[in-house]
Amino acid sequence: MRMLYSGYQAWNDMLAPARLGAEWALGLRKTMGPMAEWAMPRRMFALMDVFQGAKLTHKRPAYDINLVQSGNAQVAVREEVALDMPFGNLLHFVKDDVAVDQPRVLVVAPMSGHFSTLLRNTVETLLRDHDVYITDWKNARDVPLSAGRFGFDDYVDYVIRFLQELGEGAHLVSVCQPCVPAMAAVALMSEDQDKATPRSMTLMGGPIDPNAAPTAVNDLANENRSNGSRKI
Repeated sequence: MRMLYSGYQAWNDMLAPARLGAEWALGLRKTMGPMAEWAMPRRMFALMDVFQGAKLTHKRPAYDINLVQSGNAQVAVREEVALDMPFGNLLHFVKDDVAVDQPRVLVVAPMSGHFSTLLRNTVETLLRDHDVYITDWKNARDVPLSAGRFGFDDYVDYVIRFLQELGEGAHLVSVCQPCVPAMAAVALMSEDQDKATPRSMTLMGGPIDPNAAPTAVNDLANENRSNGSRKI
């Protein structure tokens, strides 16, 4: 695995000058005026845009949510780590100038190869009327082995711990991949009569019952019922 990381990094470093050149060339688009909209320049700029962006980043982009419209006023927003854990932080988007208490909501972001900033627009929209927290998962590459394993049960435990940090009366919104562990976490909390069990749970685009709305993935699985597909 270490060799794969090293090989990928070497390849990425080798292409860095070419990507820098493509990024510089993209800057010329603004100087070309109407010519930039001609068919050939548009194709070239599109190619360079894809090339310079076709890289894996190991750094989380910034949310850059500094102001939101809340009621009739623009309200300043700042990020604050409410809880720091080995595999992820509970990130709080604090609004100091809100006169009334707003519903607390935990946004459970996917942990599937990208950062929680994928849900930036969701967070920005919720901030208008809610006190928003999000599961800000860390890059597993940067987590030391001493932190131990992180499996499905651990995922569920993290969601429970984050909800307990929000306290009684909060709400949960889960998007895509984490819908299953989020539902499991809420079920366990309800069974234990945990006071921090969320008041509502919203699951968006998650595989709760794949057979309810079959997709091409379901069709592929049903057509290939071999031992190999079962293991996958």
